[in-house]
Amino acid sequence: MKRLFIAVRIEAGTELITAAAAFKTGLGGENIKWTDITTSHITIAFLGDTDEKLVKPLGLMLSEKSAGFGRFTFLLKGAGVFRNLKDPRVIWLGIEMQEELVKLYNLIAGGLREMDLPVEERPFRPHLTLGRIKYLKNTDALSNLLVKYRDKEIQRVEVDEIILYESILMSSGPVYKPLGYFKLKR
Repeated sequence: MKRLFIAVRIEAGTELITAAAAFKTGLGGENIKWTDITTSHITIAFLGDTDEKLVKPLGLMLSEKSAGFGRFTFLLKGAGVFRNLKDPRVIWLGIEMQEELVKLYNLIAGGLREMDLPVEERPFRPHLTLGRIKYLKNTDALSNLLVKYRDKEIQRVEVDEIILYESILMSSGPVYKPLGYFKLKR
């Protein structure tokens, strides 16, 4: 079994590195598991533990689906939390101009359904996870950062491929091993 997911990689530019550092610094004493900004990605579909025999068929499906889908861009903009400010669980950066990401998700989700693989039932909400909150004492510091970044344009992202990853869980955090790159071309 391999723990798999399909994603769009984000090259961490200066603006993204600066935004991530602002949150880490502003919430320095908090119990938050920060993501490694050098492995930033937008998860299109999380498959979880998947039989190794499905890696090749998944690659064929992704190759077929990506062949008809052109390159596109989106904008990392804004910040927020999942759950709510009273009980925050995840700190994220938002996505603007996400129409193409949603179309790509729908295309891939359709391919996964054709393969009888599970697809999450909740709506697709593309975001970039900055950190997972274990416990937060100072909600004011988080609130101030969210206000500061609410409408801030952070970085334009060019998307020219999707990647099938294996997520290998380590004590130091997950390691993402690319199993296949699929170019977006029309």
